[in-house]
Amino acid sequence: MPDNVAETAAAAAETSHAILPMVVLGLIMTATYVVIAFEWLHKALAASLGAFLAVIAALAFGLFPVPEGARTAYAHVHEIVGHELGVLGVIVGTSILVDVSSHSGLFHFIAVKIVKQTQGDPKKLFLFITLLTMVFVTFLTIAPGSLIVVSLALVVTKALDINPRPYVMAVAIIANSAALVTLASGVCTLMLATASELPYVSFFRVTTPLAFISAAIAYFVLKRFYGDLIVAPGTPEERAERVKGFDEWALVKDRRVFYRCAAILGLTIVGFATAQTIGVGLDFIALGGGLAALLLSGHSPEKSIKVVKWDTIIFFVALFVVIGAVEESHLLDVLANGIVGLSGGDETNTMLYIAGFVLGLSGIVDNIPVAATLIPVVRNLASQGFPVDPIWWALIISANLGGNSTPVGSISSVIAVSSLEKERGIKIGWGEFLKVGCTILALQGIVALVYLYAFARLDLFPVR
Repeated sequence: MPDNVAETAAAAAETSHAILPMVVLGLIMTATYVVIAFEWLHKALAASLGAFLAVIAALAFGLFPVPEGARTAYAHVHEIVGHELGVLGVIVGTSILVDVSSHSGLFHFIAVKIVKQTQGDPKKLFLFITLLTMVFVTFLTIAPGSLIVVSLALVVTKALDINPRPYVMAVAIIANSAALVTLASGVCTLMLATASELPYVSFFRVTTPLAFISAAIAYFVLKRFYGDLIVAPGTPEERAERVKGFDEWALVKDRRVFYRCAAILGLTIVGFATAQTIGVGLDFIALGGGLAALLLSGHSPEKSIKVVKWDTIIFFVALFVVIGAVEESHLLDVLANGIVGLSGGDETNTMLYIAGFVLGLSGIVDNIPVAATLIPVVRNLASQGFPVDPIWWALIISANLGGNSTPVGSISSVIAVSSLEKERGIKIGWGEFLKVGCTILALQGIVALVYLYAFARLDLFPVR
C-alpha cells in the first residue's frame, strides 16, 4: 500500500511538472498574439519579446534538448530557426526580384496597359483592378502584389476623380483569394506548403479553382456594397481621353533592362513550378531570381537589399522560436489530441473542425501566426498515423480566406487600408471593414467548407 501511495504521488508530481510548462508557454504565446492582434506593439517587437520570454521559460523548465555536437540546450533555438530558412529565403529572394523589376518599369507597364482597356469606365475599372490583384498577387506574392495594385488604383482614381474606397477594398480582400492560386502566391500558403511538402502542381487542382470562386464572391459582394460609389464624373469620351494619356513607358528608363527583368521573372515563376521536380527548394529559385535581377539590371544591390522587409523577417524568426518553444512543452500535442477527440477520430470532421476554427481565428489574430501555430499540430497528427494531406489543404484555404474579416487579418488588408489613409486621407474604420469583410468571409467560408467536404467525400485530394 505505501508503495502504491508513493507511486501515485510521484506520478502526480510528474504530471504537475508537465502541466506547468504548458501553462506558462501557452500564456506567453497567447499574450504575444493578443499584443499583435491589438497592435499594442509593432508585430516584430511583440514577437521578439514573446520569443525572448519563451526561450527563458523553456530553458528554465529544461525543455530544450542539447543538439548533437552542441554544448548547451540553447543551441536548439538555432535548430528551430534553421528548419524554417526556406520560407525566409523565399521572402528575401522575391523581395529583391520584385524591387528590381519594379524599378525597370515592368509592373507599371503591365498595369497601365490593362487599365487603358477600361477607357475610364468606373465599373470596368473595378473589374480590372480585381483581375490585376489576382494576377499580381499570384506571381509576385501577396505583399508586393497588393502594394503595386493599390498604388495604381489610387493614382487612377485620383486622375478620374473617382472615390477610391471600393477599389482599395477590392485589393485588400481579393488578394487573399489570389494567395491560393499557387504554392508561392501568399505567405501563409508558402509557409504551409513548405511545411507539408505539397507538390506545386497539386495547387492547380485543389486551391486554384477555389481561389477564383472565392474572388468572384468577393467581387459581387463588394460591388453590391459599394455600387453607389463606383461612378465617375464627366462623359465617357472625357474619361477615355484621360486614360489614353497614361504612358505605360513612363517609368521604363532602359528597355534592355525591362526585357531582362520580364524574362527573369518568367523563369523564376517556371522555377517555382519545377523546383520539386529538379530537387531544389523554393528559396534556391527565389534567391537565384533575385541574384540574376541584380546582376543583369545594373540596379544598386544596396538599395534593393534595404527594400527587403527585414521587420517581417524578424517577425517570422521570433514567431518560429515562440512556437518551437511551445511545441517542446507538448501543449500542441495536447491540442492535436483534443481536436481528434472532438471530431471522434473522423478524418473529414477533423479537417472541417480545423478549417472552421482557423477561418474564425485568422481575422482576429494575423493569419500568419495562426497558420504557423497549426503546423506542429498537424505534424503531430501525422506522427500518429493520421492522414493529414486534407488538413494541410484545409489550413491553406482557411488561413488565407480567414484574414478577410478585419483590417488587421492579413497583410493585404493592412497595406490597402494604410495606403488609402496615408495617400488620400480616407479612413476605413473597423465598423465598415467588419460589415463588408465578415459578409464576404461568411459566404466564402460556407463555400470553402462545402468544397473541402466534397473533396474529402469524393476522394478528390491528390495522392502522394
